[in-house]
Amino acid sequence: METLQSIDQFEKLKKQDKVIFMFSADWCPDCRAIEPALPDLEKENSDFTFYYVDRDEFIDLCSELNVFGIPSFIAYHKGNEIGRFVSKDRKTKEEVQQFINNCKKDL
Repeated sequence: METLQSIDQFEKLKKQDKVIFMFSADWCPDCRAIEPALPDLEKENSDFTFYYVDRDEFIDLCSELNVFGIPSFIAYHKGNEIGRFVSKDRKTKEEVQQFINNCKKDL
């Protein structure tokens, strides 16, 4: 999973086909809990491109997108938000996969 480098990059990436941004932080224990499942989720959903967004580095973007809990996921397709899984709760691999499945239904 690549790491987001700038707001300009975010604006360009969200206009591409099937992109999921994972909002996280190094200090977040719930984020570390889902981390081992991420390679499998990426592999099983290779039609999506995944990007890591450091919440502390992009706090203004998180505020703008109403991402107040982490880990959180927002999916875009050609500039349109197609799904969000945003909360402060710990997430399981199965819950994230369900979120991705729901995003696929909306395409």
